[in-house]
Amino acid sequence: MSMITRLLPLLLLTAASPAKEEAPDAAFFETLRAADLRLATIAYRLTTANAALCDRQQPQVGMPIHALTQYGPSARQSAAKAFGFELTIGVEAVVAGAPADRAGIRANDSIVAINDTEQPGLPSTDAAEGAGARDAAEAVIAAAPIGKPLRLTVLRAGRRLPIAVQPVTGCRSRFEILLGSGLGATADGAIVQIGERFFESYTDEEIAVVVAHELAHNILRHRDRLDAAKINRGLLAELGRNGRLIRETEDQADLLGIYLLANAGYDPMSAPKFWRQKGGTIDGGLFRSRTHASSKARAEVLEVAARAIAATSTRPIIPPVVATRDVPLR
Repeated sequence: MSMITRLLPLLLLTAASPAKEEAPDAAFFETLRAADLRLATIAYRLTTANAALCDRQQPQVGMPIHALTQYGPSARQSAAKAFGFELTIGVEAVVAGAPADRAGIRANDSIVAINDTEQPGLPSTDAAEGAGARDAAEAVIAAAPIGKPLRLTVLRAGRRLPIAVQPVTGCRSRFEILLGSGLGATADGAIVQIGERFFESYTDEEIAVVVAHELAHNILRHRDRLDAAKINRGLLAELGRNGRLIRETEDQADLLGIYLLANAGYDPMSAPKFWRQKGGTIDGGLFRSRTHASSKARAEVLEVAARAIAATSTRPIIPPVVATRDVPLR
């Protein structure tokens, strides 16, 4: 069992939890930071390399942020010390070579303001839990004018520093590790969530296959299109028209995902390799849902696509499936 999985209940302690629980130590928070940085690096690479495929774009800076209020009251003091929180919003990590890194942003900087939007000070000791402050800060960045510098004021060891970051244009999407979801992965049109177990024994290239698939769902607006088609994704998801259209969106996400990987400089063969080697664990083997192709079938289809991609030197490649994002599902 990984440190993240073992200490997950402690991280998510609520005010109603036993007061005597031992808070996570510094090593746990560094493990969490390392996992978040891996995801942020993969996401930055995929979103910026594939901006031409996305009609919904945002400035990408390569700077995963978090809020002190995301951590349960029993873990908050330890989190504040480990991550250097001087205010509610902090820089958890910085993607190497990304705009934030080039501008001089550092992990553990606290954020005073983003452009003209002031960020909250330190929360009270009994402040409610939640990621609302972080989500609001990320929304300010996402809504900033593309192509213009992002003006940040950070607090570093008590010193206020104005820093201008020149973002790179990328696909609009947020990325999160979903604690407690194992090997789950979801996309809702705005957010991609990846289960924490991927960061225990999977390589970055393997994780990128999963992230690219979920990002493809967002690019193709699958959630909105399934909702418009009145598709049931609950108990009836596998039946009739529900199952057929969900399966169609999954096949499309597989196909677009391999192009996203290739455009970002990943080996397109990593996708069929992933489904051959790890697919049984992901798709449930004999108990897999009929809304998804088997791992064997996915590998075969993706290998054909990967060979075609490898024979094309142009980057980025914009495959025909991108043009379907406004087409109603029927």
